[in-house]
Amino acid sequence: MDTANTLPHVNAFLNTVTTILLLVAFVLIRQKRIEGHRKAMIGALAVSTVFLASYLVYHFTAPIFVFRGEGAIRPVYFTILITHVVLAAVVLPMILVTAWRGLNRMDARHRAIARYTWPVWMYVSVSGVVIYWMLYHVYI
Repeated sequence: MDTANTLPHVNAFLNTVTTILLLVAFVLIRQKRIEGHRKAMIGALAVSTVFLASYLVYHFTAPIFVFRGEGAIRPVYFTILITHVVLAAVVLPMILVTAWRGLNRMDARHRAIARYTWPVWMYVSVSGVVIYWMLYHVYI
């Protein structure tokens, strides 16, 4: 497998699946369907774990891909990239704490952190797909 050409597409797919699972989980918890919410969130965790492994393999084995956009799109791209990277680092421990509390039915403590974890995780997931599209599919 040519990781430099394949894994970015796999990673974008995994981020997309994570986004869908996060949205489904959000809808389910709003409907008070706790078991469905739990399953969707476990799915999001599993897909995100596979993503993280794939992302690390890619970045340790592939050459750096440089953004080719020019003009006004460059600061937009780098703003999205920087916020994505910073928040991705911040959200990982938040996800782990939130999941632990949820799985152990510490409901009040789970809700208290989930209100921050979910939107940050969603932003990281969506912005990852946006970065992928800007790098591989938009030639501005």
